[in-house]
Amino acid sequence: MPRPSSDVQAFEVHATDADLDDLRGRLATARLPEAETVHHAPPGPRRWEQGVPLADLVGVVNYWRTGYDWRSFEARLDRIGQFRTTIDGLGIHFLHRRSARADATPLILTHGWPGSIAEFTDVVDELSDPKDADAPAFHVVVPSLPGFGYSDRPAATGWGTERIAAAWVELMGRLGYGKFLAHGGDWGGVITTTLGGRFPEHVLGIHTTFAEAPPGLTTDGLTAVERGWTEETRDFWRRRAAYAKQQATRPQTIGYSLVDSPVGLLAWILDKFAEWSDTEDSPFEAISIDSVLDDVTLYWLTRTGASAARIYYESHKSLDPALRVDVPSAITMYPRDIEKCPRTWARERYRRIVRWTEPETGGHFPSMEVPEYFVKDLREGLAAVLTARR
Repeated sequence: MPRPSSDVQAFEVHATDADLDDLRGRLATARLPEAETVHHAPPGPRRWEQGVPLADLVGVVNYWRTGYDWRSFEARLDRIGQFRTTIDGLGIHFLHRRSARADATPLILTHGWPGSIAEFTDVVDELSDPKDADAPAFHVVVPSLPGFGYSDRPAATGWGTERIAAAWVELMGRLGYGKFLAHGGDWGGVITTTLGGRFPEHVLGIHTTFAEAPPGLTTDGLTAVERGWTEETRDFWRRRAAYAKQQATRPQTIGYSLVDSPVGLLAWILDKFAEWSDTEDSPFEAISIDSVLDDVTLYWLTRTGASAARIYYESHKSLDPALRVDVPSAITMYPRDIEKCPRTWARERYRRIVRWTEPETGGHFPSMEVPEYFVKDLREGLAAVLTARR
C-alpha cells in the first residue's frame, strides 16, 4: 500500500473552559417561548406537530447545562485518531482508524445534516477491528463535510457535493488508499453516489441508505408498498421540508440564530432527530441524550450552524439526472427514513445492485438508532460488493 502523504497532520480537539462556561451561561439565561398549543396531546407524533415541545426542550437544556460531559466526547475522538489536511484550499478534518488486520479494506463514511462525525464514533472500533475474526475489517475514514465540525468553513460558493466527492478521492489518496469503499446517508448518500458514478477507477463499490432515482419515472409496475414509499416521500417534500427550503434559499438568515443561540440550535436539530427516528414520541427512545448532545455541541463549539446549512444552498437537487453508478452497490432502505426509493426506480441509476435490504426497524440515523444492526448490514453489504468485483 502507498505511504500516506506528509500533507496530513495530526489534530486534537480541546474546547476552552471559557467556551464551555459561555455555553452553560447562555443555557442558564435562555429566553423561552410559551408552551405549544397542543401540549395536552398524549405521547405520540401529534405532540410534536408544532415542533419540539417546551417541556422536552427544557429537560434537555437542563441536562446540557448540568450533566452533559463534552470532555468525554473529545477523548473519544482522540482515541479514534483525528487529522486535518488542506484540499483545494480548504482545511478538512477527519477521523482515521487503521485496522490491525492485513486483509482490511479502506472505507470512507460520509455523514449528512443535521448529523456530523458524531454519527459514526460508536461504530468505528467494530468496523476497523471486529470482535469476530471472520467479519470483514476496514481502514475507516470519517471526514467532516466542508463547513461542518472542525473542517474549515468555505469563504466562497462552490463547495457542493460534486466538489466534495472529488476532495474525498484526494483525501483517500493522501492516506495511501488509491481504491476504497464508500458509505453514506443523507448528504453523505448523495456524495457516495457521486463517488461511485464519477470515480469508478478509485471506488470499489458503495453502500448507501439513500438512493435517488433519475427524474421522470412512473409508478407503473410498482408494488403497493413501493407506491406508498413514493407517496410518503412526496408528502415529506410538500409538507415537512420547510427546514430544507429555508437552508437552500436563506441559510444566512437562519444561521444567525444557529450560531448565536444554543437553545435555538438545539431545537432546530432536535426537531429532526425526533421526526426522522424510528420512535413513537421522543428521539431518546432510540438515541441517547448524550449522543444527540455530542452532535449539537460539536455544531455549537465550532460555530458551524450557518456554514453547515449552506450545503443545501450549494447542493439542493444537485444530483446529476444523467449520473449512473456502475460499480457494485448495496442499498438499505430503513423503514422510518424520510425518503425511500423503490428498487425498480433505483436500478435506473445504480446498475449493479448486488444487495438490497429493507430492515424492520430504523430511521434516518441508523448508526445511532440501531448501531449493532447497522454494522452487521454495512459489513454484509460491503462483503457483497467486494465479492461482485472478484
